Amino acid sequence: MVEGDRDGGVVLVRSEDLPVYCPNPAMPLWASHPRIYLDIDEHGEVRCPYCSTLYRLAGGARPPAQH
Repeated sequence: MVEGDRDGGVVLVRSEDLPVYCPNPAMPLWASHPRIYLDIDEHGEVRCPYCSTLYRLAGGARPPAQH
């Protein structure tokens, strides 16, 4: 789901990996908290309210949804 690149608490996520959830598979078991799904904002990132990990969409902001 999540690309393995971590840089100072930032996890890069590819668009094909959406939806984002935390804790992600790369996190150690001791760091677990309840799994929550996170909605990437218009700036292409979201922070987990439990552990403060920042998830950033690789390539920047997501284009607006098409209806």
